[in-house]
Amino acid sequence: MSPSGPILRAGLTVFAAGALAQCASTKIIPSSEFPAEYWQTAGPGDSSYLLAPGDTVDIVVHSAPELSRTLDIGPDGRLRLPLAAPVIAQARTAEEVAVSLEFALKDELNDPAVDVVPTKFASQQIFVGGEVRDPGMFDLPGQIDPLQATILAGGITRDGRDREVIIIRRLPGGEVRSVVFDLRAGAFNPELAAFLPLRRFDIVYVPRTRISEQNQFVQQYIRSALPIEFSLFYDIRGQ
Repeated sequence: MSPSGPILRAGLTVFAAGALAQCASTKIIPSSEFPAEYWQTAGPGDSSYLLAPGDTVDIVVHSAPELSRTLDIGPDGRLRLPLAAPVIAQARTAEEVAVSLEFALKDELNDPAVDVVPTKFASQQIFVGGEVRDPGMFDLPGQIDPLQATILAGGITRDGRDREVIIIRRLPGGEVRSVVFDLRAGAFNPELAAFLPLRRFDIVYVPRTRISEQNQFVQQYIRSALPIEFSLFYDIRGQ
């Protein structure tokens, strides 16, 4: 079977965006809105957990213990505490939500002090779309990389461009970034492979056609393909 056959595609290793410019015939043009960059497995700037609907948090109000309670983040992404207006928790850290709750309670309490502690986490889902055999949302079975995600979705089809697979992620602070992976290159040089663990709400998209401008591709092809909950979480337009 030739190297481009479906069996080899199913066994390809992940190669990060840094090597894409060396092995693709057309260089991917990044944009300021969706910068293409190498993502480390973990780093100080990308280590905070972002809350999401369905997560459970313990709210501790030190200055008014009777208000302390355990709450689920609602489908609209908000937390509702007595004596306070609803507070947005989705796509924010526990520390950011605690500050917002303190502000919401300042008219009712003198010097409110609040801690927010996540205790249970909703389903860890990713979206795999484009030229895969079974596109859709999938529960993360553990720490997997983009290659394993495409296998989870049935593998890349014959029409899929496994050299230009796009991953979209919302970083701490709400910034949305995308990166292009060459899933084929690692099969020929394992030293080039960079295994990137996926996180909840990551989007893996296998295009059919060549990507010439990354931001334009995301705008035209990916945004319309997302399920509604992913479309709401990732505001591709940056608004």
